[in-house]
Amino acid sequence: MYLPFATVILIFAVLTPKTRSYDAATPGCHIHPFNVTITSDRKGTCRGTQFINACVGHCESSAFPSKYSVLVASRFKHNITSVSQCCTISKVEKVKVRLFCGASHWEEIEIGSASACQCDMCRLARY
Repeated sequence: MYLPFATVILIFAVLTPKTRSYDAATPGCHIHPFNVTITSDRKGTCRGTQFINACVGHCESSAFPSKYSVLVASRFKHNITSVSQCCTISKVEKVKVRLFCGASHWEEIEIGSASACQCDMCRLARY
């Protein structure tokens, strides 16, 4: 069976799932939603799920030969200097999560969710 070229492209476009978001397709640091499950303890006595935002992506980093003053100060052990930036949360919003504790008992807690992201100095424990 012969289909015109335009028909073939239309069928392909309809059958192709649109799973990639704009943020995932563009370079940089972006907000990305994901679903988390929260439990009140290790046994999962109270449990709930909630979509929250995280910062994902990449930022520019570079490495270059160290200045002479850095070489002298490090006794010539640090001959490469690197400057790194990480995708981090720049603004946090509080999100309420309802935890179901059995029968008809509910608890409500607040957790942080990213509302804005930026490239910033990499830190071991930022939040």
